[in-house]
Amino acid sequence: MKITVIGSGYVGLVSGACLAELGNDVVCLDVDSRKIDILNSGGVPIFEPGLEDVIKNNVAAGRLRFTTDVAESVAHGLVQMIAVGTPPDEDGSADLQYVIAAARAIGRTMTEYKVIVDKSTVPVGTAEKVKMAVQEELDKRGITSLPSPAGGRGTGGEGPGTGQPAFSVVSNPEFLKEGAAIDDFNRPDRIVVGADDEQAIKIMREMYAPFQRNHERLMVMDIRSAELTKYAANAMLATRISFMNELANLAERVGADIEHVRKGIGSDQRIGYHFLYAGCGYGGSCFPKDVRALQRTGEEYGLPMKVLAAVELVNDAQKSVLLQKITRRFGEDLKGKHFALWGLSFKPGTDDMREASSRVVMEGLWARGATVTAYDPVAMKETRHIYG
Repeated sequence: MKITVIGSGYVGLVSGACLAELGNDVVCLDVDSRKIDILNSGGVPIFEPGLEDVIKNNVAAGRLRFTTDVAESVAHGLVQMIAVGTPPDEDGSADLQYVIAAARAIGRTMTEYKVIVDKSTVPVGTAEKVKMAVQEELDKRGITSLPSPAGGRGTGGEGPGTGQPAFSVVSNPEFLKEGAAIDDFNRPDRIVVGADDEQAIKIMREMYAPFQRNHERLMVMDIRSAELTKYAANAMLATRISFMNELANLAERVGADIEHVRKGIGSDQRIGYHFLYAGCGYGGSCFPKDVRALQRTGEEYGLPMKVLAAVELVNDAQKSVLLQKITRRFGEDLKGKHFALWGLSFKPGTDDMREASSRVVMEGLWARGATVTAYDPVAMKETRHIYG
């Protein structure tokens, strides 16, 4: 199948490379010419174990290429996978400007039926905005129908004709863990597809057929449910982390061992052991952003997400717990003290320093006059980029 991936960041590169590995003909598009130059010269602009080899193998096999040419990319793929960034706005909501820009680029240049896939993490209702943006661009061009893959012509919007739309919009959220993304893509727990027409569902089933050979992993649902599923999954995991961190703080106060408590509650099959470890709080590119975005969605619909507000509050406080222990032991003035930090990224196996707990600790130590020696097997380059 011919697939275009719009956005050559973390999700886009992993998805594009893994889809090419399955035998698809994949083009990855990005407007950042510097990033495309790096990829075309054999480099990889992000760190993810195993990704570089997958990219190199599929570029060599002719199944994967990178470009800044929008028209060429849109013409290439029956499936147009939008995997651009959705950074948080000041109010915590997801900024959809790059998603909508990608949708408009497709609408401006498409000449035949496309399945437009929202792969980025986006709030409920985004697919409708994408559909509207594409349709507006088609209307500007005076296009009322386009050739469909099954022959005949698809109509724009809900107009007359064969009943087949000129394009379909699908929600297909990613569930990739940094540091294990290749394995997550190739061995998915589930593949969530939100769609409202049979043609799009058929094409998505075909694209994901290699994962369906032994078990039914494709979960087809309405679009809004698929969009909410991604946020709900990350919010649930963040909730478990904050709960265990708060419980660990209580265990320390009452003289209990949180590791014993963890084993005691994790042995209950209804709870399980996953994401049941105490630590310094969650960080990275997903959990903080998605917890805030889901709270913002609740506010927009008049339903404050009280549990998630507490999850975020606990997490913010947890990042300072280690620093508080240090100052209780050594005092607020740490001049002349030298501390070592082992591990800097928000979790092992990645160079992602976004909202990492180590940043709160290091910055707090520096502010009190301490000297810090830090090491991370992967994130040293990114740490130097941030702090110089």
